[in-house]
Amino acid sequence: MEDLIGRLKAANARIERRDGLLGEEMLERREAAALIPELAGRGLEGAHPDPGPTLDVGGQTVDRTEFAQETIVLRTGRPVLAILGDEAQLVFSDPESTVWESRLRDASAFLENAARAVGRIEVEGHDLAWLGTGWLVRPDVVVTNRHVAAEFGRHDGTSFVFKQGSSGSRMNASIDFLEEIGSTRDRTFRLDRILHIEDADGPDVAFVSVRPTREHSLATPIGLSTHSEDNEMVAAIGYPARDSRIPDQQLMDEIFGNVYNKKRLAPGQLIGSDPTSVRHDCSTLGGNSGSVVLSLKTGEAVGLHFAGRFLRSNFAVPAAVVRERLDEILNGRTRQSVRPSVPDGPTPTKHHAPAAPRPETKFSFVVPLRVTVEVGNPYPDGTAGDQATNGSASTTDTDEDVFTEAVAADYRDRLGYDETFLGTPVPLPVVTSGQDDVLAFTVDGNPEKVLRYEHFAVMMSRSRRLCLFSAVNIDGLQSISMARTGWRTDPRIPLGAQIRHECYGAEPKFSRGHMTRREDPVWGPNGAASKANADSMHVTNAVPQMQPFNGGVWLELENYALQNARKDDMRISVFTGPFLTPGDPTRFGVQIPTEFWKVIAFIHDGTGQLCATGYTMSQQDFLREEEFVFGKHKTSQRSIASIEQRTGLSFGPLAALDPLEDTEGLVSELTDVRQIRFVGR
Repeated sequence: MEDLIGRLKAANARIERRDGLLGEEMLERREAAALIPELAGRGLEGAHPDPGPTLDVGGQTVDRTEFAQETIVLRTGRPVLAILGDEAQLVFSDPESTVWESRLRDASAFLENAARAVGRIEVEGHDLAWLGTGWLVRPDVVVTNRHVAAEFGRHDGTSFVFKQGSSGSRMNASIDFLEEIGSTRDRTFRLDRILHIEDADGPDVAFVSVRPTREHSLATPIGLSTHSEDNEMVAAIGYPARDSRIPDQQLMDEIFGNVYNKKRLAPGQLIGSDPTSVRHDCSTLGGNSGSVVLSLKTGEAVGLHFAGRFLRSNFAVPAAVVRERLDEILNGRTRQSVRPSVPDGPTPTKHHAPAAPRPETKFSFVVPLRVTVEVGNPYPDGTAGDQATNGSASTTDTDEDVFTEAVAADYRDRLGYDETFLGTPVPLPVVTSGQDDVLAFTVDGNPEKVLRYEHFAVMMSRSRRLCLFSAVNIDGLQSISMARTGWRTDPRIPLGAQIRHECYGAEPKFSRGHMTRREDPVWGPNGAASKANADSMHVTNAVPQMQPFNGGVWLELENYALQNARKDDMRISVFTGPFLTPGDPTRFGVQIPTEFWKVIAFIHDGTGQLCATGYTMSQQDFLREEEFVFGKHKTSQRSIASIEQRTGLSFGPLAALDPLEDTEGLVSELTDVRQIRFVGR
């Protein structure tokens, strides 16, 4: 694990190098904290009179005084401010930085105007009450991130529409331009049409039209800058939220004062750019997705924030790119049939000039003595970028070395998955779309597409070098426990068609996650069970997964199904695989699936009839570099028909047996296997 104190010092050093005036103030704070121990320790000890010399932070034992000194310095360099309405002036209570106080006072008119145009995107019919940040770029158009809008919207082949919610009706989205600390007031407007959600390979942007109300008019839009300058002073305005990806929640609460989901302003600098992104070092957290990155010099937006990495750098879509995409959309040069409610014709090239402060809506910016904690890697290729510390990820696999100890002929006796195992036919899934991606190979001169192992079988994706699905027969009455063997490759297909070491290893690399669980095919006579035990350790049966992912309810599904299967044989058949999508993130040269599915079939003990159910599980929270409001991972019971749609597979008769009939049907998060519905009501 990377040294936390070292990262804090490196982050402070980068700020000090880029900003000489602020650097002098930070140095003074460090010296003052060293001379006054109680200053360095404030907020860390609590009520304990002698907390001791060390502190546990995210599993690391650090020097308490040194940690406090560096966090005080970082709060000086990168404070986070609360935005409060209906105040007459810019107020700093107990300021951490007189340098920032002066700079923000000079830019107060810009900040007040921009703050009115930034809101929290809220949704009905979703598991979460709100999703991120958005801001006005036209009088009736809000911009946010693609990964925010994709939570409530989709393209139906003709236009962008709101998704079906958990209640069965369409989701509703709105934007609240208040949601401030200490206030229960709101200024909410409906988001009535989705104008555009960018494809996964494009910039992380989306546009939604907003409807004014009789009671309130909309604020002046924020102008979009055509260029930005390195080291330019900026501020990010948005809604940082509690982030479940932070490894130490206590530290996050300490830093943010246990106050989240409210409008905040975080000053900083631009630290680099390229045609597709602008890097900045403002303090942000999950929920800041879609925040405006505002120039303190011009009052215009220089970027649309979409990602961040703790103590290194944050990322924004350049305002020039946002302007270009908006111009294309308003002029009908993108795929959509729903036209925005703005005049036809080119988007004006002039920026929206910052309006004079409105007397009825003033804002106060109050320093809350807090900084940001973020995790995740925004670099899709797994590199750390020029802001990261030197060093590379470990290339040592956490599991045994992969080896090949067999030849293709050794697998001639493997029968694979048995379609008649349950006494009624349950065939392997049929690939209905993307047939060209199925890996074909030859065994003894015969063309094959299914790798047959003992009691299970695998079909591979040619382009992704991962399994499309793994299918297993489980006999609970004959199950045997055996010791784990080493990983191995399959000699029947080329080594180049299998992922061996590239993305696997110690953190930050991935573990090999079994699709068919190692113990599931291990049943029957010792000889067959031994073969199945070894066969389950083929890399063809593994997919890159984060270590905390493969557990909880997901791990218990097969066991619970066995408990509900017919007691005289306790047999089930299970199909498992990843959702392979073009938008899956790339890490260490490998596209990593973010979601997985499972379909379980068995003869129900209560009805005596074949039943089938589907489930999904996501490791997206661990993988996403975008900031967002994430809860813990959810295992959900989903309709088999919806899994068929997303995978391009057909499960034959099983979809008709599913107790969830609609294709978008969703049972709320499964926190206990007893919530599962095996039969209809």
